[in-house]
Amino acid sequence: MKPDLSSKQLQLLDTAELLFSKKGFDGTSVRDIAEAAGINTAMISYYFGSKEKLMEEIFERKSMNIREKVDNLIKDETMDPLEKMYSLVDTYIEGILQRKRFHRILLCEQIINQNPHIIGMMEKMKTRNSECMNDLIRLGQKKGMFRKNIDIPMLTNTLVGTVSHTLLTMDFYKNYHHLESMKEEEFERLLKKKLSVHIKNIYKAILTHEL
Repeated sequence: MKPDLSSKQLQLLDTAELLFSKKGFDGTSVRDIAEAAGINTAMISYYFGSKEKLMEEIFERKSMNIREKVDNLIKDETMDPLEKMYSLVDTYIEGILQRKRFHRILLCEQIINQNPHIIGMMEKMKTRNSECMNDLIRLGQKKGMFRKNIDIPMLTNTLVGTVSHTLLTMDFYKNYHHLESMKEEEFERLLKKKLSVHIKNIYKAILTHEL
């Protein structure tokens, strides 16, 4: 187990995450991070070694590892496979909304900057999470609830893509439905509920219906 980080290290991670979300990974220098955090650049090298290692630490702390969640769902005998999939959907939506700034960094790097180091970390995360979803789907197939020949990467993209695009266009959604006066916390609760119902309906159709 890795040792806990100091308050100064956590401050550096938070500062770097904020700058990466505004300027991109390649557009942010070690000097930028040091100046924003009020320290000298040598301290970043001392704590993390490099900007890449700093990003790795942010990624490890903020990226969603759903392995433990899926393992617990598989063991849970009170829920059927579809309910377990619904629970996973809600966990993902909640996790992304809680990590909006970090998720925007990933979207920016994936679409615009294409930094190989970050793309490599993202590919590992996608593979890991797809394997987790595959375990839940196999459970549903074994019990005869889910149909055969489900395209798991496409199913994962349905979840990730829908949540990601909604996150990027939150202001449009708010304006379209004339919700400008709604407080941010209330709006996020509404959006979370809308996303949950929408994605669960799609998943139910894909998993249980012959298409």
